[in-house]
Order: sequence, then C-alpha cells, then structure tokens
Amino acid sequence: MEQGSAREQARPTYASVASATAPAAVRVPEQPRGEQACGAETRREQGGTDQARGEHTHSEPPARRVAVQRHSVRGQILDALRAALVDGQLVPGQVYSAPALGARFGVSATPVREAMQQLAIEGAVEVVPNRGFRVSQRGPHELAELAEVRALIEVPVMLRLARTVPPARWCALRPLADATVTAAAVGDRASYAESDRAFHGAVLALCGNEQLVMVADDLHRRSQWPLGNNPVSRRADLLADAVEHTALLDALIAQDLTVVQSLVREHFTGAES
Repeated sequence: MEQGSAREQARPTYASVASATAPAAVRVPEQPRGEQACGAETRREQGGTDQARGEHTHSEPPARRVAVQRHSVRGQILDALRAALVDGQLVPGQVYSAPALGARFGVSATPVREAMQQLAIEGAVEVVPNRGFRVSQRGPHELAELAEVRALIEVPVMLRLARTVPPARWCALRPLADATVTAAAVGDRASYAESDRAFHGAVLALCGNEQLVMVADDLHRRSQWPLGNNPVSRRADLLADAVEHTALLDALIAQDLTVVQSLVREHFTGAES
C-alpha cells in the first residue's frame, strides 16, 4: 500500500530525464572590478555610501535562481534513480560511477553524484571510494525488520483513524487506491511504488502528525528496494497488494472495524514473508 501517481508521464525515465535535464547554459555574470570601483565612487559622490552598501546592482543576480535550477535537475535525477532501483535496472551489488550514469541520463556527473549521496544517506547505495556507488544488497531478514517497524507505527494509527474519520474522507482517497491497481495491472513497478506510498501517506496524514508521516514514508521507501536474490517484485504480488488497498478502503468507508483490523494486520504480516 504506497505514494505517487500511476501515470507513466509522472515518472522520470532514462529517456525523459536526458531531455528534460540537459544542462542549461546558466551563467552568473561577474561585475568587472573597474565598474565596481566606479560605482562605489559615484555613490560616494552622491553621499549615499551607507545606503548602497546593502544593495544589489543589476549585474549581480541573486544566487538563489541558479540554486533552484540545479536542485531541479538533481531532484529529477534522484527520482529517476529511485525508479531504476525499484525496476531492478540498478542491480544490487553492482557498482555504478557518476560519470557513466550522467552519460546515461544526458547530464553532467555532478547532479548524479549529489543524488547518489542522498541515496547513500537513505541506505540504498554505498560509497565506493574512487569507483562510484554500489547498490546495497538486502536480505529477507532486513525486509522483515522494516515490515515489523512499519506495522508498529502504521497499524495503531490506522485502527484509530478507522474509529474517528467519517466515510466521506475515506471516499476522497479512492483515486489513490485505484492508481495502485492500475500500476500493478501493467506491471509498472516504479509507478506502483509511488502510488503505494501516496496511498499510505494520505491515510496516515489524516492523523495530523507530519513527523509520523515522514518517518513512515522513509521506512516505506526502504522496504520497496529489491532484494539481492530477487531483483523485482512479480506482477501477481503487486496486484495482490493493490487489491488489499481497495478492500481496506471499502471497509473503512463501511466502518467495519473488524474487517479493517484484519486487513491492516494481514497487509503488514504479508509484507514480512
């Protein structure tokens, strides 16, 4: 049950990132030293030195604009790398260099390296000095641990919400549940991962605890990375999981607490196997 849209265009791919993130020719012009001195002298002559000291001239654009554009590229690369992890395109145990991945995406190595550093923080990859980044190899035990922690966080919250949230609020989540089914039906693992987290996040958001939602989403994302001996999830497994989303939503709308409790616990128990 997990975040995002099942729409194909919402998810960056190698091809889309190559065209959308091609580095723009962004230059931050530097004011010649002579012009700076001339401007300062003019201000002194006008008696406005103290006022001009804190001002930007027209030739000094704020650095924020450049930072935003760079972050946009890094964000798209990060999304594409996460999708590649879920799809099994980045194989557990393999080492990938930033320049090679940059060429694959049609961007420089810098945004790839920055995105990989974020993935290293999340535990998806390991830094290999002078070589690049190795995709982490995970086993069933780690996946079971993640499922157990997620259950400890999400199950009590969902059961509490089932008793307090009116049916109309649950009905509003129907498109998110349907999106997981759509992605699972076509075997789009990356889109399924996004829509799965979106559904879970929307459910937990009803409790009003933003910190809980962020922690749960991080755990959820980690649980979606493929195992070392089983790179990708089978379509049948995705469909079974997606059907649980719709069944749970039906039970929540009907306020059938017995069924809700059974489905919620079964969902996380199944994630451990």
